[in-house]
Amino acid sequence: MFRSLRRALCAAAAALLLPLAGAHTAHAADTPGAGYWHTSGRQILDAAGHPVRIAGINWFGFETSNHVVHGLWSRDYKSVIDQIRSLGYNTLRIPYSDDILKPGTMPDSINVSGGMNADLQGLTSLQVLDKIVTYAGQDGLKVILDRHRPDSAGQSALWYTASVPESTWITNLKALAARYDGQDAVIGIDLHNEPHDPACWGCGDTTKDWRLAAQRAGNAVLAVNPDLLVFVEGVQTYNGVSGWWGGNLMGAGQYPVQLDVANRVVYSAHDYATSVAQQSWFSDPSFPSNMPGIWDKYWGYLFKQNIAPVWVGEFGTTLQSTVDQKWLAALASYLRPTATYGADSFHWTFWSLNPNSGDTGGILNSDWTTVDTVKDGYLTGIKAPLFPSTGTGTGGGGGDGGGGGGTHACSATYTVTNDWGSGFNAEVKVSNTGTAALSSWKVTWSFPGSQKITNIWNATATQSGQTVTAVNAAHNGSVPVGGSAGFGFGGAPGGAGTPSVSCTAA
Repeated sequence: MFRSLRRALCAAAAALLLPLAGAHTAHAADTPGAGYWHTSGRQILDAAGHPVRIAGINWFGFETSNHVVHGLWSRDYKSVIDQIRSLGYNTLRIPYSDDILKPGTMPDSINVSGGMNADLQGLTSLQVLDKIVTYAGQDGLKVILDRHRPDSAGQSALWYTASVPESTWITNLKALAARYDGQDAVIGIDLHNEPHDPACWGCGDTTKDWRLAAQRAGNAVLAVNPDLLVFVEGVQTYNGVSGWWGGNLMGAGQYPVQLDVANRVVYSAHDYATSVAQQSWFSDPSFPSNMPGIWDKYWGYLFKQNIAPVWVGEFGTTLQSTVDQKWLAALASYLRPTATYGADSFHWTFWSLNPNSGDTGGILNSDWTTVDTVKDGYLTGIKAPLFPSTGTGTGGGGGDGGGGGGTHACSATYTVTNDWGSGFNAEVKVSNTGTAALSSWKVTWSFPGSQKITNIWNATATQSGQTVTAVNAAHNGSVPVGGSAGFGFGGAPGGAGTPSVSCTAA
């Protein structure tokens, strides 16, 4: 999006350049999402050929002067990742700047009091990124690394600047590709965020032609790690037609990105609402029914003509205007509901998790804990199944993952995240404690008083008197062995404390 419009509230954290080692992780071959991915026509397929859908969220900060994801000044990174999973997002897009690849770059404003973020103390920014990638993989999340800026000072129109030449850009992309080689939680790299004027597509000028630059960088990445997907954003203007920064892929049909390794290109568009900037289509008398045609023209045709997968890497809004509400509802419909189309759909990562994106806000409220359930609710129909864990840990695990024999069992933990007297919010984490993958789960508890659920996300609930029964949503019923899912809800009045919960698995 227009970076001059995005003002994040910054504060910062700590870390040494240490490559991650590790062999390729083995997964159950019949677990959708396992292993590295590749493309086939408009779909993304996992290592076993199953179609998968990226349905995720942006967590920014590594690209700023903090040199680390935001919010760690108030929360432990593992709890944030667990919450992302519990909300039903299956992929993390993590923006960064080349500054974090400078030796000794340290993060700023990581809270390590009371044991919070204890394992991040003394780490460089890259080592903190390692921790986040590893834990996200254990939680069944995939990661896309987004080269957002050449340095933390701001966005650049081209992929290079006077201080960060193309050679540095490519060297750093290769370094990240090598760093995570064999760690298939990282499925790919978004080569450069939001190329815009004077960047062109197909013009042939090597100093401005983004398509040619993407080919050079993509081939360099794949020479180091041929398993990765290469995500290529659009430009701003093509043949005199302008749109969002990075959102114009009109030239990709005639001038495709061609890489030395086949089936690795995913095209990426960005799309925003009026809280970011006005565009002519918002004032069209036919709005919002005109929007599918707009999206078809700029990027949707690539999917509809089976040319390549399309990932909307950023879209967001404050939702404060009626226009923006209609825009988000129309876009969610255009991206294709998972219940109807499954993984034969557009891919997406919402902007953003962070509440401190000045012109969009986030899925989290300003306390960095509670959820904007209205905004999150617009995305419910396009969320998609979670993926298998890439290792063991409190947030996930290996194991069966594919059904079949074994014991079905689960446990649940209930946490009050906020209680203001007249009401409260709570989260429930469901963990697979058995030896077989779960296809569904049910959690029950009883309130101590007159509490009633007022809203709920990532589950459906029925209440009889004080007894509540919550059942998984369509997108988070499948839980691999050692993995977890979850949901949250609001209730009233407060003072319910932490009731005992029971979990039933299937």
